[in-house]
Amino acid sequence: MSKEKVHIFDTTLRDGEQVPGCKLDTDQKLIIAERLDVLGVDIIEAGFPISSPGDFNSVQEISKIVKNATVCGLTRAVKRDIEVAAEALKYAKRPRIHTGIGTSESHIKFKFNSNKDAIIERAVEAVSYAKSFVEDVEFYAEDAGRTDNEFLARVCEAVIKAGATVLNIPDTTGYCLPDEYGAKIKYLKENVTGIHKAILSCHCHNDLGLATANSIAGVINGARQIECTINGIGERAGNTALEEVVMILRQHPTLNLDTNINSKLLYDTSQMVSQKMGVYVQPNKAIVGANAFAHSSGIHQDGVIKNRETYEIIDPADVGVNESSIVLTARSGRAALAYRAKNVGYELTKIQLDVVYQEFLKFADKQKEIFDEDIHDIIVASGIKIKSIA
Repeated sequence: MSKEKVHIFDTTLRDGEQVPGCKLDTDQKLIIAERLDVLGVDIIEAGFPISSPGDFNSVQEISKIVKNATVCGLTRAVKRDIEVAAEALKYAKRPRIHTGIGTSESHIKFKFNSNKDAIIERAVEAVSYAKSFVEDVEFYAEDAGRTDNEFLARVCEAVIKAGATVLNIPDTTGYCLPDEYGAKIKYLKENVTGIHKAILSCHCHNDLGLATANSIAGVINGARQIECTINGIGERAGNTALEEVVMILRQHPTLNLDTNINSKLLYDTSQMVSQKMGVYVQPNKAIVGANAFAHSSGIHQDGVIKNRETYEIIDPADVGVNESSIVLTARSGRAALAYRAKNVGYELTKIQLDVVYQEFLKFADKQKEIFDEDIHDIIVASGIKIKSIA
């Protein structure tokens, strides 16, 4: 059975850049955009053109160089926003305008001082106007996660009639539980007239650490686009991490879903974005963190040395990491010490290993990690004469 495609909409250059201190200049954005295109991203959200002359210029320049992906510009449901976005996207091979408005009670009452009928009217006007410039129009129902499903369905139905090709259902505040978000997507799939004319899209924030889980729940229930960022960067606690959703779909073939992403470029792309934005990737970050394929527990190390699959569900090479790491600490066992010693040129017998291991523990209790250069000192300190095989 052929797998259904989930479109990857990368918003690293728009939502990701909203992280305080992560401002990129146009040249940096162009480098990242080119990499995202090579990575296999389907849609690159290049920026919010009306927000500043610099962002307008970045979206325009990105539109000129992207060869394969759709290039998208964000707008509010405001005519001038849409006009400026259309101008910024005029060089794109595949332009998309991303427009929308808040739909939750909170947004309608406090942000817009409006009512439901007026919000639907504004949504339809924005989509219709965007459609006069480009064929591909994505509509976002901001704070959809806290929007009543029946009203959300009314909004979606109206904007589909106006020409929307993609419906973005954002959990803007990261509030939803996975079953709630999945049920919301399912409800729209089953209750919106004309839903077959548009793609449902997941845009989930990570305020409660559920962005990835919610996005996966969304596609399981019928969404076919995930909006995400490299390393999960983004507003507040961040967005859905691109590398996580891509590898979840790939590691679970029974879902019958996949993406066009070249996963072997994930680690290198993660490092590039981290370096350009000046935001370090946390060591225990899934898929691309420094410790994602590192093992320091003796029990785990013994298993991985015997067979990698005992403690690793992903081959490191599949995401562009050279190999697993066996990290020597006071929690490491004899198998790990023998493995690392052999890597630096010492073949230890069982009796020799027992003696060296006792010396190793003394060293390991004094420092957090034992490195290759320490192994020689440990062997010398043990008093055993071992000829190097290096």
